[in-house]
Amino acid sequence: MSLRLLCLPGDGIGPEIVAAARAVLEAACAAQGVAVMLEERAIGFAALEAEGTTIPEGVIAAAREADGVILGPVSHNAYPPVAAGGLNPSGVLRRALRLHANIRPARSHPAVPTPTGAAVDMVIVRENLEGFYADRNMAEGGGEFCPVPGVALSMRKITEGGSRAIAETAFQLAARQGRTRVAVIHKANVMRMSDGLFLRVVREVAEGFPDIAVEEVLVDAAAALFVRDPARFEVVLATNMFGDILSDLASELSGGLGLAASINHGAEHAVAQAQHGSAPDIAGQDRANPASIIGSVAMLMEHLGQAGVAGAITAGLDHALADAATRTADLGGRAGTAAMTRAIIEHIERGQT
Repeated sequence: MSLRLLCLPGDGIGPEIVAAARAVLEAACAAQGVAVMLEERAIGFAALEAEGTTIPEGVIAAAREADGVILGPVSHNAYPPVAAGGLNPSGVLRRALRLHANIRPARSHPAVPTPTGAAVDMVIVRENLEGFYADRNMAEGGGEFCPVPGVALSMRKITEGGSRAIAETAFQLAARQGRTRVAVIHKANVMRMSDGLFLRVVREVAEGFPDIAVEEVLVDAAAALFVRDPARFEVVLATNMFGDILSDLASELSGGLGLAASINHGAEHAVAQAQHGSAPDIAGQDRANPASIIGSVAMLMEHLGQAGVAGAITAGLDHALADAATRTADLGGRAGTAAMTRAIIEHIERGQT
């Protein structure tokens, strides 16, 4: 089988860590006898300078044609207004490719210190196209507006179809991974209509998975319980903004955003994307941690049916994380980006697990 993947380096540390992920992926594919063709296109500030937009139409078309996309972090908060070409590439791709699910595992590593010392092993399943995200929750226009000066309004959209799609994704993931509990995060005591709709649909989907226990947890209580008792959570199902916020908390509790892999997927397309930002203050200094994007590529390979490639990448990453000499400083290590990447590749090439 031959894979065609599109690489979008992005801004800040994006080019460094995407290059690292490419090198690791190529090594793992070679070790597993899988042919891979990687195409690279510019997004972010590089595309804005060259084409007047941070995500050209040609990039979106190439993403639709590829088997998968590797998306580097972008500095979208620093972009000019949308009218001047400053689109958020992440939001645009999620909408254009109908990537309804954002899967964000949080797994602590024995060698990497955690803030509380507690082991963490949960997966956040976040709805990706609705909620309060004003750049993607409307068919046309944005979900945030000012009707008169001094008044700003933001629209939250929750649909039965969107709720069902993400609920089915969460329960199917739990069943596939042998997990027995799904925590459903909500604020239905305040947002009775929107979260009420979400909960009703989730309960309907849950009936098809009688072996999986379901717990409904208020979002504020969930934040406290993540810190107090993270072992309580296996799969966490949440609407867009709640899932975004809680996944960052879970990642920090598991050792930091530098470990935070994720994949965005829909029925036809998938995008690997690190959870963290572009960190322009350390760009070009060989200090960026490539673990998150490399872990995201492993998730993409698993999603594409390449379990052997995914396993090789994960084993190499775990090997590098186990030794302070081969992990980056943000994880208590002494390696730079290049040295950590080499350690992962060498482990893969030795054929170790």
